[in-house]
Amino acid sequence: MTGITAQQAQNNRAVRWWLFAVAALIAIMVLVGGATRLTESGLSITEWKPVTGALPPLTQEQWTQAFEGYKAIPQYRELNAGMSLSEFKSIFWWEWSHRLLGRVIGVVYLLPFLWFLWRGAISGELKRRLWGIFALGALQGVVGWWMVASGLSERVEVSHYRLATHLVLALLIYTAIVWTLRRLSERPPLAVAPRLKMTSLVLLALTFVQLYLGALVAGLRAGKVYNTWPDIDGGFIPSSARLFFEQPWWRNLFDNTLTVQFEHRMTAYALFALAILHAADAIRSRADGSVIRGALWLAAVIALQASLGILTLLNQVPLDIALTHQAVAIAVLTFATLQAERLAARQPNATFRGSVLPVGQPG
Repeated sequence: MTGITAQQAQNNRAVRWWLFAVAALIAIMVLVGGATRLTESGLSITEWKPVTGALPPLTQEQWTQAFEGYKAIPQYRELNAGMSLSEFKSIFWWEWSHRLLGRVIGVVYLLPFLWFLWRGAISGELKRRLWGIFALGALQGVVGWWMVASGLSERVEVSHYRLATHLVLALLIYTAIVWTLRRLSERPPLAVAPRLKMTSLVLLALTFVQLYLGALVAGLRAGKVYNTWPDIDGGFIPSSARLFFEQPWWRNLFDNTLTVQFEHRMTAYALFALAILHAADAIRSRADGSVIRGALWLAAVIALQASLGILTLLNQVPLDIALTHQAVAIAVLTFATLQAERLAARQPNATFRGSVLPVGQPG
């Protein structure tokens, strides 16, 4: 890259490290959120205090007040009646840590962003993208409380629809950051077959579908039933009467534990098959080495994820295997994003004023 000063190169590195740190924090937060869900801790804090809620209870009186708030919701009365204060603290800390991470991510994102803007290190397309990501992050805080609120009055758990929305939005933000981070590297456009670009985008989209279905499985506790493989409910494909007994029929796609788990399995098979075809196509068409490596890594991580999914199911969702399964899901999304971005069309000469950070239009 010609004509770049030492200061501009330093700005480039600083922005990249900043975005990498934010992406890493989001990945950690998703895992803490998964642990919060698996330990049934998500409703332990019954108020939304964006600022003062950063501090946990510090006195016995404050702990008692927080516990009394939990005792007032259906989950305590129907599932945890008689819980001791020490037991309440064990679930409180998971939810508090999850919310604290959200606040930390907000600070880690916003303050350096404002500093880079003040220094003139970013502008143009990059600035618009980063403001958009910040807006999604603010929305995520609202969606998080919207999710929690669904379990405070008439339910003993949060709505699985809202849980899935909350997770997918977090991963959409993560994907946007990873994509943007990759676009900060100046690389020549790759000459590849259009079908490779298309299959990479389909793989990324299908990964999001699978993540949404996985969230529905978690929200419905569907992983704790039909714990056999490759059969489910007595066959590889359950009977239509069992898959679509609710009316209207489309509600089964979201509310029927058998149907949701079956969808999750079938989408996993489709992802694996498409990843293998994508890798074979990259090799056969003699694509750039980075494309072939990216395709092979993506196929390998999807195979690992499918294996972990089977283990999670057969063992009825133990915490350690389930969290590993969720961690590898983030890895699948990462590799799918990198491969799609690698193959997407870009304008190699587009730059950002000030730091001369190269970027292309979204593919």
